[in-house]
Amino acid sequence: MKVVVVESPAKAKTINKYLGPDYTVLASYGHIRDLPAKDGSVQPDNAFEMSWQTDAKANKHVKDITDALLNADKLILATDPDREGEAISWHVQELVRSKKSLRDIPSERVVFNEITKSAILSAMEKPRDIDYDLVNAYLARRALDYLVGFNLSPVLWRKLPGAKSAGRVQSVALRLICNREADIEAFNSQEYWSIDTVFKTENNKHLTARVVGLDASKIGKLDIASEEQAKQIEQRIKNADFLVESIDTKRTKRQPSAPFITSTLQQEASRKLGFSASRTMQIAQRLYEGIQVGSEATGLITYMRTDGVQMSNEAIHALRDEIGTIYGTQYLPEKPRFYKTKAANAQEAHEAIRPTSFARHPNDIRAYLDYDQFRLYDLIWKRAVASQMAVAELDQTTIQILSENKDIELRCNGSVIVFDGFRRAYFESKDEAGDEDNAADDKDSILPAVTSGSTLTQEQINPEQHFTQPPPRFSDASLVKNLEELGIGRPSTYASILQVLEKRGYVRKDQKRFIPEHRGRIVSTFLENFFQQYVQYDFTASLENQLDDVSGGRLEWKQVLSQFWQDFKQTIDSTKDLPVPDVMEALDKDLEKLFFKPDETGKIDRVCSKCNEGYLELKLSKYGPFIGCSKYPDCSYTKQVHDAQSDDDTSQIQDNIELGIDPQTQMPIWLKKGPYGWYVQQGGDDIKKPKRTGLPKGVFPDQVTLAQAISLLSLPRDVGLHPETREMIQAGIGRYGPFLKHQGKFVSLPVDDDVLSVGINRAVDLLAAAQLKAGRTLGVHPDGGDVELKRGRFGSYVEHKKLRASLPRGTEMSDVTLEQAILLLQQKAANPPKAKKAAKKTAKKTAKKVVTKPSKTSASKKTAPKKAAKKSAKQKI
Repeated sequence: MKVVVVESPAKAKTINKYLGPDYTVLASYGHIRDLPAKDGSVQPDNAFEMSWQTDAKANKHVKDITDALLNADKLILATDPDREGEAISWHVQELVRSKKSLRDIPSERVVFNEITKSAILSAMEKPRDIDYDLVNAYLARRALDYLVGFNLSPVLWRKLPGAKSAGRVQSVALRLICNREADIEAFNSQEYWSIDTVFKTENNKHLTARVVGLDASKIGKLDIASEEQAKQIEQRIKNADFLVESIDTKRTKRQPSAPFITSTLQQEASRKLGFSASRTMQIAQRLYEGIQVGSEATGLITYMRTDGVQMSNEAIHALRDEIGTIYGTQYLPEKPRFYKTKAANAQEAHEAIRPTSFARHPNDIRAYLDYDQFRLYDLIWKRAVASQMAVAELDQTTIQILSENKDIELRCNGSVIVFDGFRRAYFESKDEAGDEDNAADDKDSILPAVTSGSTLTQEQINPEQHFTQPPPRFSDASLVKNLEELGIGRPSTYASILQVLEKRGYVRKDQKRFIPEHRGRIVSTFLENFFQQYVQYDFTASLENQLDDVSGGRLEWKQVLSQFWQDFKQTIDSTKDLPVPDVMEALDKDLEKLFFKPDETGKIDRVCSKCNEGYLELKLSKYGPFIGCSKYPDCSYTKQVHDAQSDDDTSQIQDNIELGIDPQTQMPIWLKKGPYGWYVQQGGDDIKKPKRTGLPKGVFPDQVTLAQAISLLSLPRDVGLHPETREMIQAGIGRYGPFLKHQGKFVSLPVDDDVLSVGINRAVDLLAAAQLKAGRTLGVHPDGGDVELKRGRFGSYVEHKKLRASLPRGTEMSDVTLEQAILLLQQKAANPPKAKKAAKKTAKKTAKKVVTKPSKTSASKKTAPKKAAKKSAKQKI
């Protein structure tokens, strides 16, 4: 018998079905041992000796492996094909060897990029030894993370009460988020104007052009800086006649994006599906490890932790056949397209993330996937297919318009798709408004046919005011993209980095954007002042490259550790005696504008309002930062500072404010505070039943505008007609918060969605997700009628013609097949509830007959002594 060890039980369950009875597949449940969370686990003075400890939960899994090896003739280590997978295999081998369970049994390492029967059987025929370069890279990273965490975190605890910990890569990611917030706070918005003119052509078609030149000078985006300047240009346009000066059309080609790697999958899933990086990886892991499709379990995608963009030749040939079948030969380029990894130090040479079978179309397996699994699989399938499709061709046209005196120049641009190519399947989304990538592709603007020299008639002039916007806060997509571009961390670590920052309370998410908490800002500022080198982007990226060199066998791992530790220990030692007042002075200086708001003139008044002598300064406690007086203890003034507004923050806001007049109803709009929180009201208190709406979560009373209040009072609003039912979807705010309503059913709106702006596409997605969570149709029963999978009050169950059968405990709804459901229903029908009740009733009657009741005589004998004792006691009294 051969023992095969993998990481997860789901993976073990799938692989076990592919291998014969000569194999036993067991799961290690991840890492079976790790460095204990105490001093001395890594000993720099002893050649970086590392002490490992088996987790208490892992002991059972280790015992299962060692027991299975008693009757085995081979150990096969089949963990994931990356650095972490190699490390798990090494740990398993070392541990069973130390327990002398291996004896003379040979151990082999096998790797596969997808969990399909052919891939598993092929891997078993190509065993290899453990790759110690990858193991050494793991050891170096684990030792570095330990040394940083267990030496830097105590410094934070001593100098910054309330700080949690600091990590090698997470501290740099935190700095990125904090620096972006500082840029937003320092941003000064600038007014500018654009002037668009609508013309009518000689063919009575409309053409909109923008002013780009005046008096032979180009007009930049910010050059029209005031309304007065805009009106002067508007008047000049009104007084002029215009001709088409030139028409320039260029044929451009758009190339498809490469198949997904880990980071690009996380980015696109964030942009298109709204997933966090960790959510993306959870779903991808499930698709990789295996889904029950019909009568078999199979992996649907290749390994999802990779930075390789290439696909195998077999996969490319299969994909090209599929493209020709689905889209036609015109969408198939003459030669296959081969991609190369851009990263200078790609982690390991894996394939890109792709479906294991391109013939497995998303819609064909939709019934076997839950809502989020289907959406992610659909995204992966389309991206991989598009990567081998023909280029898209567009005609980009620019029309130049001049006044007769040639002193005013206008221009309009448009693009028309001549051949959609890969866009037929997929095109990549943008990160945010400031990203110009793919901007020309996202919307087609078809221009009317005009000829050079033709006259244009003015229809309308539209001057429009704008204000420059601060840089946007990071989303999961944009932060992962930024980390990747800077070379910080590696694709497999991004999800955990972002998760740790949130878990430790350093950042929070609002509208799917990262906002640093005060605690995070303080920790980041402290590190920038006293550990500057270790939060520098270049330093962290350089260290990552060295670790990649270790995994490639180009550098010795202990050499990397030795160079890092020598400088890091000196920095740690120098901060041990650092006076806390010096720390507070540095924090106070850098974070002054965060905690002390300037007045209208920009001046910050820090004189204590209680004693009029002391100086207000930043102080720290284990409960967080607060403002105190420098005259303490003579002056006891304190003021707590909050990350987000709470009831304490809004206590100073007047609770009966007239925001303005509703232009439609001519009624006043009020902001008020009631026993259940803040709300807006239409009309005064003299109205018998004024319309009121509570402020949704995340909307603060001091930020509510008249327009926002009117929008809230207009709820519920019509979002649009459902594309399938043709019935209206409504959005509103109810007793339990924002909701969507369709066909009389309510679905809660997630925190990240705005009830005032949620669109029809997002609403349909949310309704579909809620429906899938509630259940789905598995298929047709042999006796006729649908078999439904539903979620009830007491758990999940299957139903057919009012016959219900509960799912066995631990069974996932996504794993249930039609065959399993029919079997459960047959078992239920064979033993109906009435038969069970009758059997229980009969059993109770039988039990009563068997048990004999005590006689009245025996009972009276037992109570007689007690009665005699009571009578005797009464006589004595």
